[in-house]
Amino acid sequence: MIRPLSRTALILDIVGAALLFLVFVPMSIVFYGPGTGNSALGGAAVVAVVFAAVLMFGGVAIGRLAPGLALAAAWAGAILQMLAGFGPVPIDIAILLVLYATAAWGTRRVLWWGFGSALLGGLIAALYMVVVNGVAFGTSSGWEKVTTGTLLLVISVMALGFAWVCGLLWRVVLRARRTRAAQLQAESLAIEEQERVRIARDMHDIVAHSLAVVIAQADGARYAAAAKPEMATEALGTIAQTARGALSDVRMLLTQLRHRQGDGPQPTLADLEALFAQVRQAGIEPRVTVDPMPPGEPPGAIQLAVYRILQEALTNAIRHGDGAVDVHLAWLADRVDVDVRNTVSRDAAVGVGGHGVIGMRERAQLVGGSLQAERRGAQFVVHATLPIGAAE
Repeated sequence: MIRPLSRTALILDIVGAALLFLVFVPMSIVFYGPGTGNSALGGAAVVAVVFAAVLMFGGVAIGRLAPGLALAAAWAGAILQMLAGFGPVPIDIAILLVLYATAAWGTRRVLWWGFGSALLGGLIAALYMVVVNGVAFGTSSGWEKVTTGTLLLVISVMALGFAWVCGLLWRVVLRARRTRAAQLQAESLAIEEQERVRIARDMHDIVAHSLAVVIAQADGARYAAAAKPEMATEALGTIAQTARGALSDVRMLLTQLRHRQGDGPQPTLADLEALFAQVRQAGIEPRVTVDPMPPGEPPGAIQLAVYRILQEALTNAIRHGDGAVDVHLAWLADRVDVDVRNTVSRDAAVGVGGHGVIGMRERAQLVGGSLQAERRGAQFVVHATLPIGAAE
């Protein structure tokens, strides 16, 4: 029965209802009170109209807080007004405001109670004015009373119904706002989730590749330390350089995670040579062919996807390969084909239980492409097709 409402809103409603009470109660007493010639009302009738106004405008004051209780208070005030012999008076504007509140903020049940009150209240008001107040047009014959009652019924229902319909329209507006707010929140959450997935994918690509290079260099340095100490020193330098680069990229990713405006690492085709150099330092010799060459500057998203796919494929080659890997890039008019092949040992479990293949496939799907990664005999083949449209 009671809705959550801020203290400020409740105070505004109470103050507004009090101001309306101070305006319309004197008008009702002046125009319909004793001595105006309109009725033979006494002091008791004036007290009755004041109490009726208190109930009605009390309902206005709690209209947003408790629409059901406000409707009950309005009915009680209207009944008291009729028992005192009053016809329509200015204080009855409070009934319209209460009906508006039931339609705008009431529960589904209170909403339909308000609708029923508009219909029943219009009928009671028309009968009361014709039967009790004797309102009639013409000679007050039976037919003319029926005509008058019908006209008053239509006017009363339209007036009460108009207030209820206005509240219903505002209810629809409020619901549309809530729906839009929920939609925006859902879209924001979806965007944030996509950003987290992208950062996690970047983190995996950077850390997995860098650790593979570090492990390969560390193993090589351990075996070469006894025979050629200078090779161990060179390997340790490569390890330090690779680790620093990975640490820098990870820091940038974490900065982006904390501050959404931060720019994460976004490699391009120009960074491929540095990637191939890291792979060579790890003891893998990539045989790279590019045919045909890019006709122009490919979109940044395509460049990033190509880099990350090659990075992960070469990482798998370092882990499971035998020392050689073939890389072929074909930049066609509408797409780029990426093909990476490396020989693997018979018992190597490449592509099983890890996130590398999944990450590569997601990279390709994000730009509208596709990727297949499978073992073909003694080779593990990664083939991706990425649409590029018109080059910049």
